[in-house]
Amino acid sequence: MALIRNSGFEPAVILYLETPPTRDELKKLIADMGISVGKLLRKNTEPYTQLGLAEGRFSDDKLLDAMLAHPILINRPMVVTSLGTRLCRPSEVVLVILPDPQRGAFAKEDGEGVIDERGHRVSQY
Repeated sequence: MALIRNSGFEPAVILYLETPPTRDELKKLIADMGISVGKLLRKNTEPYTQLGLAEGRFSDDKLLDAMLAHPILINRPMVVTSLGTRLCRPSEVVLVILPDPQRGAFAKEDGEGVIDERGHRVSQY
């Protein structure tokens, strides 16, 4: 979110655990991102292990069912702009779809520089 704000835009945040997407919304986001259903599956959660999702034996429809029943399984953050939709992991992926340039320096929480003081990218993802 900080990279989005660094471009001068205040994002609209959807709290997906409180307001999960519908099946159609989730399918559209996946299609718009150009990724597989499995790529949107969050693996470091308890339901992932409990449901045996690591076994790779589930169809896309069953994976969607699991994400809808357990929204914590939906990986995030997903960002939608006029330039596209992306799963922003790592966070720098968002730079590809931000319509406005960065306004100043930005470093990740670990101190890794991403944007210099002129608003130019200093690292690649």
